[in-house]
Amino acid sequence: MAIDASAEYGKWQFWIDRGGTFTDIVAVDPQGRLQACKVLSENPGAYEDAALEGIRRFLGVTSDAPLPSERIAHVKMGTTVATNALLERKGEPTVLVTTAGLEDHLEIGYQARPDIFARRIIKPEMLYQRVIGVQERVRADGTVEKELETDQLRRALEMASADGLRAVAIVFMHAYLFPEHEQRAAEIARDIGFDQVSVSHEVSPLIKFVSRGDTTVADAYLSPVLRGYVERVSNSLTPAEKIPRADDVPRLMFMASSGGLKAAQLFRGRDAILSGPAGGVVGMAETGKRAGFGQVIGFDMGGTSTDVAHFAGDFERAFETEVAGVRIRAPMLQIHTVAAGGGSMLCYDGQRYRVGPESAGADPGPKCYRRGGPLTVTDANVMLGKLAPEFFPEIFGPGQDQPLDADSVRTAFAELANEIGDGRSSEEVADGFVRIAVENMANAVKKISVERGYDVTEYALNCFGAAGGQHACLIADSLGIETVLIHPLSGLLSAYGMGLAKLRASRERSLELPLENASMQRLEQVAWRLGEEVTEELLDEGADYERIEVRSFAHLRYAGTDTAFPVEVSEPGFMRGDFEAEHRRRFGFLSPEKAIVIAAIEVEALASGVGDELDTAGHAAESGASVTAQRPKDGDREAKDRFFSQGEWHAAVTVRRQEIGPGAIVEGPARIVEPHQTVIVEPGWRLEVSTCDDLVLRRVQPRQNQRFGTQADPVLLEVFNNMFMAVAEQMGESLKLTARSVN
Repeated sequence: MAIDASAEYGKWQFWIDRGGTFTDIVAVDPQGRLQACKVLSENPGAYEDAALEGIRRFLGVTSDAPLPSERIAHVKMGTTVATNALLERKGEPTVLVTTAGLEDHLEIGYQARPDIFARRIIKPEMLYQRVIGVQERVRADGTVEKELETDQLRRALEMASADGLRAVAIVFMHAYLFPEHEQRAAEIARDIGFDQVSVSHEVSPLIKFVSRGDTTVADAYLSPVLRGYVERVSNSLTPAEKIPRADDVPRLMFMASSGGLKAAQLFRGRDAILSGPAGGVVGMAETGKRAGFGQVIGFDMGGTSTDVAHFAGDFERAFETEVAGVRIRAPMLQIHTVAAGGGSMLCYDGQRYRVGPESAGADPGPKCYRRGGPLTVTDANVMLGKLAPEFFPEIFGPGQDQPLDADSVRTAFAELANEIGDGRSSEEVADGFVRIAVENMANAVKKISVERGYDVTEYALNCFGAAGGQHACLIADSLGIETVLIHPLSGLLSAYGMGLAKLRASRERSLELPLENASMQRLEQVAWRLGEEVTEELLDEGADYERIEVRSFAHLRYAGTDTAFPVEVSEPGFMRGDFEAEHRRRFGFLSPEKAIVIAAIEVEALASGVGDELDTAGHAAESGASVTAQRPKDGDREAKDRFFSQGEWHAAVTVRRQEIGPGAIVEGPARIVEPHQTVIVEPGWRLEVSTCDDLVLRRVQPRQNQRFGTQADPVLLEVFNNMFMAVAEQMGESLKLTARSVN
């Protein structure tokens, strides 16, 4: 039996995902056993920080006691701190320094309508508070048309500093190729004493002024907030009053949006936008591969939102993403998020049922949490009998000692059914809301699969997140998927993914070269230089040189178009073939008359390094090793029960997860109660426990087609409204990606 490295250290390891509603913590104790717990992300009066509170609970110390850092080996985290600061516009006040004449360029942007059907467009608030236009200009060929006016810049920055602005973003025209002016401007800003100086040729050295500028501003705006949180966690792990030995200092790492771990001191604003969801994608891919599924759709339903991702052997990354109205030009895992989670609020507007996008969050949370919250998707599942209060931990109410409040949920749904007044029962109303939520999430899956040329019916749905198991079969039915995979730690898979992730460093550079033999020398020179940079970064983070793997990708596009596809660097003929295969799969056609351009090069380095022990721990858990966690109350192994689904009551069986092992089979309808979630096996589905202790659900009876009447149905009105909108958005996306510039 392999020995977990944490047993050699005799120390704990913690993998943490801080979500909008719950913070999940997976721990490896000094004996190599996996343990897990959930705490509310916001619990005013009980504790200050959820992640640190979870660590304290495992180590058996009180909320106000110092952490015994000598007992901790590693802490690996995904955090929503930067994302929340961006969404709520609570970052560091920032000044933008740019080429004179381009002061409004980022605000003008691409003049794209964020909502093509909205009659009144509300433009997102810009992240910077002040703009300084500097006299300087470098042409595209590197010719200096106007030297940098350093005296003017110094005076303007001194005024900004005196007014309390502490972060500066510097974005000059063509600086991605010719950065000398940006470098000099950054020296002036640092001399003046700005706490955060972000320059575009370092943050995003790629062509496209608007997205490069937005990325640089976001980095300046978010990095100070993120640094404050990182320092708070780091200081809690290594208290100032205690001078630890070098071996006693825990290693703190954060998950980057690209799906790799970064040392705390290298973690910056541009890396943190999808920090939490990225752990789920890594966990989804790795657990899917170990279960024998090479093609999986990841479905992560939490309390606030649902994240979906596609995996077919390699992680897919986007290099330009828009988040909260801000364009980010940095490698991020391809994740699509929809505002439909367990905390999504339910309402009736007089004609249609509405689910979200507003969320009850962690405070006050759903109505059943006993904090006076609104009706949510979680409450709908309580109403339907899919969630039973007796299987939930008694952590609700002012004293955190009461069960879920099912009575208030029944009362609220009865009042809502009476308000709707079409004769539907409370259960039928709740079932209608669940159906709308399911369709919203299914449409999100289509955006990262069908819209991009993948046939989802050939995939397995890897379902995770605290609310995922309640809807897994319904989502699969909506998409035509026949197989669902649920890992033993699916309720905390994003946190588990932090432990499976590797150290990763990457660099990107714009090239804009024709794909031909004459360009290969330049391509290989840049790839070699960037390869040395990413290797050096991983060595600085403690990676073993022998375990570092470096890969280079050329981003190719047709001349005159804007959509580039990454292909591995090789001979020009092979690269052309790979590009054309991907273009045909994505769009269904080729344009052989067009030249192919090497738009950019990307070089990444991966290293298992300090994470070897995590793979061992993961295999141990999946091979039947004990996974300790808080368990439901004792009772009979099976209890006859029922729940309401798809318009009718179903006699069901309730099974406690810890009492079924590999080889067990449960026919639907059934309710599987796990320590951190409930899995609903819908009618027509069968659950099997694999040799790795995964739950594998398969449809064993054909789906029945639904017949629609001629009467207006408030549920179907919302379902079809969302479906038609999804079709329109898919058409618009295809048109955008295949458009050709006439300039």
